[in-house]
Amino acid sequence: MLTTVAVLSDIHGVLPALEAALAEPDVAAADRIVLTGDIAAGPQPVEVLDLLAGLGDRVVWVRGNADRELVGVRTGSPTPYPVTRWAAEQLRRDHLDQLANLPLSVTLPVTGLGKVLFCHATPRDDAEFVVVDTRPERWAEALAEVPAEVRVVVCGHTHMPFTRYFDGRLIVNAGSVGMPYGAPGAHWVLLGPGVQHRRTGFDLDTACADIAARSAFPDAAAWADEYVRARNGDVEALATFAPLDGR
Repeated sequence: MLTTVAVLSDIHGVLPALEAALAEPDVAAADRIVLTGDIAAGPQPVEVLDLLAGLGDRVVWVRGNADRELVGVRTGSPTPYPVTRWAAEQLRRDHLDQLANLPLSVTLPVTGLGKVLFCHATPRDDAEFVVVDTRPERWAEALAEVPAEVRVVVCGHTHMPFTRYFDGRLIVNAGSVGMPYGAPGAHWVLLGPGVQHRRTGFDLDTACADIAARSAFPDAAAWADEYVRARNGDVEALATFAPLDGR
């Protein structure tokens, strides 16, 4: 049984945000750090993957749709996202092999919560959209294959943190470390014995300047200004994502 687990989701290749989250005492002390997908598709993919790999077995990796897309780009699959195309070309073979073999979900025992299932979007699909007010029928479909003994499901994907109950299960979205929609900062979750949403602030000016100076992505400065500064609000994001949940 793990005493505490820190959940970092949707880092999207933003090294300063990841470094800020990892510097949190509760992250440093956690028994495990679970990455719930979309780890490297951003302006600093190699730096982020190498930093996380250096943490060894404390880190538990779960596949996100962007991780799958990075591998696909290198085998000829299209993507509409320029940063994903660029990031895929930066990755070494060991990066690609690791991302290609990530699991869709992982289940771990956590004190006070029991068995917790970690996934990116939903337990059955790394790109499915569910949001805080998704209708019950869709939640039932998305969670249909989750074992009855799993009472907590932790996800990411939509970059907006929330906690809600559905049919006796607690569903937690960890938000995004590197591309938050809403308040700026690195959003993450601490599990055990309860659930705590956390947001780690860092110097946005310094972070954006660092990304612009150190990343070879041609639009790194503009990308950082939009996403690291969280210029996309949660209301706008919900308006975009909510219709995708089949409502």
